[in-house]
Amino acid sequence: MEYKKIGIVGAGTMGRGIAADLLFHGMSCILVDISNDVLERAKAEIIRIIRFAPLANASLPKLNAEDAISRIKFTTNIEEISDAEFIIENIPEKWDMKETVYRELSKVCKSEVNFAVNTSCISVTKVASVTDRPDKVIGIHFMNPSYLKNCVEVIRGYHTSEECIDNVKALLGQLNKDVVLVNDYPGFVTNRISHLFMNEAAFVVQDGVAKPAEVDEIFKKCYGHKMGPLETADLIGLDTVANSLDILYESYQDPKFRCCPLLRKMVDANLLGRKTGKGFYQY
Repeated sequence: MEYKKIGIVGAGTMGRGIAADLLFHGMSCILVDISNDVLERAKAEIIRIIRFAPLANASLPKLNAEDAISRIKFTTNIEEISDAEFIIENIPEKWDMKETVYRELSKVCKSEVNFAVNTSCISVTKVASVTDRPDKVIGIHFMNPSYLKNCVEVIRGYHTSEECIDNVKALLGQLNKDVVLVNDYPGFVTNRISHLFMNEAAFVVQDGVAKPAEVDEIFKKCYGHKMGPLETADLIGLDTVANSLDILYESYQDPKFRCCPLLRKMVDANLLGRKTGKGFYQY
């Protein structure tokens, strides 16, 4: 099957990047959020991505921004996603919000439509349990920014069918992305490990061992990482990192996932990273 119209729930950082990625690969989408202000900011950001991303990745086509953005329907009405062929959900890592959204999606989407959970840490199986189609629910953990990353972590829930996996591979194939298929446990592979890096890096700064730039420099120059753990945290959003750590701590009851107090303090101060202009770094 070749997909043409994708439904995206959540117009934050990930939703915008995925929407742009779809446009670069010839698809259209319906972008849903509860806030018109967020949708307006998303539109402006997607236009910026369309104009400048090909400079960073020469394999991306140069698109006319106005023509491309016309292939996105921006809406606050989730019922307008009903004719989408595939759903990708990107809302915050809060279970009560996830549960509400998936119950609504079950009501408005066609029975054959697959649901992709773009979650950092919440169990895909748990999400599937509140839908009317647990065999059609799967995790797709897109890396940020989606349009510059050619590999994704795909998470098989307990009930996820082989047909659903094949459908996801077909969609991601259209986006020219490689798939690494893993099983469902909170945090999966990427975030179960990467959040330990980010959290411990915050502890290192809190304890006065090193400054943020020094921590990140060690990871980039000694380990060859493209970004350090604190730069990565700022990119993701410190609120998202803290929420994910809370989910990991609750899921495993393991103290290694205890959120660093400095990280919590920065979230309370609205120092969330790139999204607010200041986190461990000034933007």
